[in-house]
Order: sequence, then structure tokens, then C-alpha cells
Amino acid sequence: MCPPVFVYAVLAAYLCGQLVPTTCSLALNYRPIIGILAQENRDNDLHAQGSSYIAASYVKYIEGAGARVVPIRINQTTEEYVKIFSSINGLLLPGGDVDIQKSEFSRAAKIFYDLAIKANDASDYFPVWGTCQGLQQLTVLTSNKNLLTLTNTKAVALPLSFTQGAQNSRLFKNFPKDLLQSLAVENITSNYHSWSLSLQNYSRNAKLKRFYKVLTTNSDGRKEFVSTMEAYRYPFYAVQWHPEKSPFEWIDKPGMIHTVSAIRAAFYTSSFFVHEAMKSQHRFPSPSKEEEALIYNYSPVFCGLDCIFIQNYYFN
Repeated sequence: MCPPVFVYAVLAAYLCGQLVPTTCSLALNYRPIIGILAQENRDNDLHAQGSSYIAASYVKYIEGAGARVVPIRINQTTEEYVKIFSSINGLLLPGGDVDIQKSEFSRAAKIFYDLAIKANDASDYFPVWGTCQGLQQLTVLTSNKNLLTLTNTKAVALPLSFTQGAQNSRLFKNFPKDLLQSLAVENITSNYHSWSLSLQNYSRNAKLKRFYKVLTTNSDGRKEFVSTMEAYRYPFYAVQWHPEKSPFEWIDKPGMIHTVSAIRAAFYTSSFFVHEAMKSQHRFPSPSKEEEALIYNYSPVFCGLDCIFIQNYYFN
């Protein structure tokens, strides 16, 4: 069994993006808080309460990597969102099934996206992560268009097709080689989406092509689509697949993978994003305001083992 000092040293080296050193040269914030954006309740959710929800798997995904979570409710004012933005250290846009141009989810996402662009331009580091619908939302926010196309990817696990140079990307460069190999050859990335950004549409749109570097693609047998991307100039990252499902969702359905490799992929993606959030120096104005905002003030609802989300947080 590894001694604790060795374990912490290895973790510190990974988080620093280094192979050997055990201390970080960056002034990191070791109490990062991630905001997760809620969205309108699903029409067929028999357990729905209030007007919006966050799947608990996203909360666990972030907490498991060493950060805390603040739920960002929809239907808030711009001023309220600005206050939240100045207090949190990163934003996660989760998967779901709402209109990414006309929903309250999309409205709030645009406000935070614009704030994140402005902050990073002013050297105020603020990372954004999008999963599935979150990736799709980011493409709309960047291009000002809905460029998605239908794909046959509703419940299927796929290997990732890495683009040239992807392994030197910020996201993947510190992944273990054996995990990158597993991601490339094993069916361990869970896909639950009907819409995708085709590689053709990405390539044809100058705004997207300038803004995002494609790291991986996938295909449904007919169309090749973007499955992982990161922004060139900004700490923005997005995956079309669902790393959070492997360790935290348990519906018995095709595409739901619980192998060791899939769970390691979940850990390394969440750890990467939390480390990005550690570079943000945003703070709540007081400990009491921080305490009031945390997800701990809410209780998740168990929706059943046959639900796509085993637990949800609901909000008014």
C-alpha cells in the first residue's frame, strides 16, 4: 500500500501538469466551487418538483474530484447571475433535453458564457465545461447558429477517434497512456443524444473552427461528429459523451458502461476540470453567503433504478 505522502505527491504532480515535482508553482485555490446550471424539468419526469432540476450524477462527478457545487437556478435576473459568477470558480453545463436557443437554460448559459469570455479576456481565469447538451449549447453560443444534425446515437457506447495532436491537448496530455488507449479502442464512452455537431458543419463554420480545437470524433456509421473539443484561447472544454454516467448512473440500458476504464475516464476528466477551477480566484463575499448557496441545502430525490437519472435535485 502506498504511503499517504507518496499518494499526495503523485496527485500534486498530476494536478500541476508535471511528471515529477510535488509542489505547484501556481497560486491555486484549494477550495474550488463549481456552478452547475439547472434546466427545465423533463416532461415525463413523474418525480418532478418545482420548475427545474440538476441530475445528482453531475454533482457527485464534481464532488468526487475535490470541489463543491452551487446549483444555478433558471429564471434568475442577470444581476443575480453576475453575483453568482463572481463567487464561483467554474461552470458546468450538463446534458439534458431542452431548447438550446429558446429555453431558460440557454438564456442563463449565454449570460455566463459572455461573462466567462469577458473575464478570461481580462486575465480573470474562469473555466467552462459542457457535457452532451452542454457541448451543443456551447456551439450555439459561439456560432450564433444551431448547426446540429440528427445522428443515431441515442444509447450506445463508443471508442473515441483521437485527432492529430489531441494527446498534447490541455485536456488529454496528462491522461495515462493506458487510459488513452482504452478510450481509443474500447466502447466505454456513453452516448445519449439524438443531435450532434457533424465534423462537416464544424469545418464549414469559421467561428467554430477558429474558437475550438477538435480533440476526438465519433461516427454513427453515416455521419462523423465532434465528440470532444477545447477552445484555443479560453479554458472551455466539452464532451458529447457522458463521463459522469459510468460511476453514478445505474439504469440497465445499452450504452451504460461501468468498466474500470470508463470509471477512470470519469475521474480524470472531472479532476482535470476541477484543477482548472482551482486557477480561479473568485470568492463569495462572506462565509455565510457561501454556505447559503451550496448544494448541501438541498436533498436529492431518488427516482428509481429504472430512471435515466437515478437521483435529481429539484428547484423552484
